[in-house]
Amino acid sequence: MTEPEDPSRERLKHHFAQRVIHQARQILEIWQRLQRSEWSSTDLSELSEANLRLLRFAERFEQPEHSQLAEGISQSLQAVDANRGRLSSHLITEINRLMQRLSRTGLRHGDQLEQTFLPPLRKPIYVMLQDHDRAERLAKQLEFFGLSALALDSVAAFRTSMVERLPAAIVMDVDFSGPGIGLKLAAEAQEGLEQPLPLLFFSLLETDTPTRLAAVRAGGQEFLTGTLEASSLLEKIEVLTCVAQYEPYKVLIIDDSRAQALHTERLLNSAGIVTRTLIEPIQAMAELADFQPDLIILDMYMPACTGTELAKVIRHNDRYVSVPIIYLSAEDDLDKQLDAMSEGGDDFLTKPIKPRHLITTVRNRAARARNLKARMVRDSLTGLYNHTHILQLLEDCSFRARREGKPLSFAMLDIDHFKRVNDSHGHPMGDRVIKSLALFLKQRLRKTDFIGRYGGEEFAIVMPDTDIDAACKVLDEIRQRFAEIHYPAQPQDLWCTFSAGVVEMSDDSDSLMMASQADEALYRAKHAGRNRVQSARQSKQSATFSSESTDSVINL
Repeated sequence: MTEPEDPSRERLKHHFAQRVIHQARQILEIWQRLQRSEWSSTDLSELSEANLRLLRFAERFEQPEHSQLAEGISQSLQAVDANRGRLSSHLITEINRLMQRLSRTGLRHGDQLEQTFLPPLRKPIYVMLQDHDRAERLAKQLEFFGLSALALDSVAAFRTSMVERLPAAIVMDVDFSGPGIGLKLAAEAQEGLEQPLPLLFFSLLETDTPTRLAAVRAGGQEFLTGTLEASSLLEKIEVLTCVAQYEPYKVLIIDDSRAQALHTERLLNSAGIVTRTLIEPIQAMAELADFQPDLIILDMYMPACTGTELAKVIRHNDRYVSVPIIYLSAEDDLDKQLDAMSEGGDDFLTKPIKPRHLITTVRNRAARARNLKARMVRDSLTGLYNHTHILQLLEDCSFRARREGKPLSFAMLDIDHFKRVNDSHGHPMGDRVIKSLALFLKQRLRKTDFIGRYGGEEFAIVMPDTDIDAACKVLDEIRQRFAEIHYPAQPQDLWCTFSAGVVEMSDDSDSLMMASQADEALYRAKHAGRNRVQSARQSKQSATFSSESTDSVINL
């Protein structure tokens, strides 16, 4: 007979796992800090030392996945040393891939390691309201979104908690424990900290300007009044506490001179920018489709075609109309430079160029391009990808999954009885529910999944490297937890559910076919009673959905 697990041993496992997670967090913070400046040997040494500590902790506390990742990072950093401190495009890509995997070990629910004893990386959110019962309800709602939240009922409890662990954010009633005490307590908490804590003040009633001014002086970054609703609060916390997964800028260098192209590549690689070099400009469009760069560096004079001609060809494709093009040439005639920029270019840099000038220009242009693209491809209400872009991502992921021989699933979600929500509670409440589900999906899904607002109350999810059974399991767990969220309303609180249809890519299905089949599965889920996840399994003979296809329904 198997002996039951020793509870004290379980607590030790949990404690040790936290040590590993905290060390992983330190590595990720160093990695993100590296991206804000040109990399130096000191920075890389700090990263290497932190990684060695992670390796020791992971081996000591029996965390095999962290051991594997730390060993991979160590090997990549050793390759940097062997290359005399120079970072090749391949090494940058490999280190970033390992960092992405490391960030997924505890940042999101539903990942593999959540089944072990590893807690989320996120620190708790401290919630202090005059009405403690209300604070506890709010903390519980935040936990539904995958956050750790703690409602504190006294000044002493807050001070003790601050000594034990600094929070990810503080939600503080200005009159917590008495008129104006919350403001003083918050200001006290910020004293002596290297980095101020994200602080959101709350008042049940509208306040005057002096109170808001005091909140600003106490370090408040938001001031909320009236009804505190979990999804809206989470949206603000996300903005204030977001430690975004770093994605290196990608630059395509098009230059017929291999020596010049390699020189440019080395300069950008030294700043942690991923590059790809193209010597044959005629292959530019195929390379753009495969690499999807943030920016293009283009030589002016090449045998096959001029830089301005190639810029025109690139701009003919709507997908690349907003990708910045920087000419890098020895041409010093100002009129010719201006003419070139009028033909699809965004900037003109003259050789020879100082490394810092090149790196700063590329970074600034790429950052603005990403910001602009985000506005173009995202839905304004939810911040999710819009209809057109989520289908484009499905097509891109389908191509990649086939090339790598990996599974791919696609899901369509629809909020049940949404018209009743709008009719009974008004469109602002409808918008709140839509935003709530969007935030919930972002919290519960992996960073590698793509989430889009397909239209109205309908959502779409692209799930790379995921078969249909795993996709249905994850979405059904999300469905159950989403149904537990309540929205304060009159005459009674509101609860909502959603239905989903899921499809897995087959050998002969394309993105449009997958979208159609997922939509059909969603329709069947609605017809079968709503609040369920239904898969559309494709037969091996045909990629089209038919009545003979095997359907599996995950019931309530």
